[in-house]
Amino acid sequence: MTELTRVHLVRHGEVFNPRKVLYGRLPGFGLSENGHRQAKVTAQHLAELDVAAVVSSPLERAQQTAAPIAAAHNLTVGVDPRLIESRNAFEGRTFEAGPAALSRPAMWPLLRNPFRPSWGEPYTEIAQRMLAAVAEWRDAHPGRHLVLVSHQLPVWTARRALEGVHLWHRPDRRQCGLASVTTAVYQGTRLVGIEYAEPNGPTGNAPGSVGA
Repeated sequence: MTELTRVHLVRHGEVFNPRKVLYGRLPGFGLSENGHRQAKVTAQHLAELDVAAVVSSPLERAQQTAAPIAAAHNLTVGVDPRLIESRNAFEGRTFEAGPAALSRPAMWPLLRNPFRPSWGEPYTEIAQRMLAAVAEWRDAHPGRHLVLVSHQLPVWTARRALEGVHLWHRPDRRQCGLASVTTAVYQGTRLVGIEYAEPNGPTGNAPGSVGA
């Protein structure tokens, strides 16, 4: 029987964001003190696994989350731009797509199609780049564990694509807590299971970090 390969999609930890803005791909948003603690807890959760590579989104908060995971395995953090946060037209604002945006007529054109979504990177594009990264790292290290550190929306979109369900969804129903681990289990190139763990407990969606 072909060995199992596990690709662990880790969401970064809590971000220092006192102004509660939607930071998206903006620079300068690193982990909070609690976020660094969460990263260490997740690193401990993964410490006993046979990890071949730890790869991160280019954004600071993801690389900071990846650092203690890589250190636990004497690895350096690789960077894969396909793991980056999704594009979002509400980036830098203190409100997101939803009721608050509806009160601002200038924002209405961005809300015309929530199934795409019209205010950001299409779900299909997010899924394509995330699954391409998963497949490439999986195929490079068969029978091992791979850790890819990304962001809430990319991780959740990848999971929905793997499960074969529609990609549009309610953001408040994502199962992707801070510093959580979503694992795709493969036998060869065939997906045989999806696992989910919250080493830091149920953290839900952090305020001001939608799609983060």
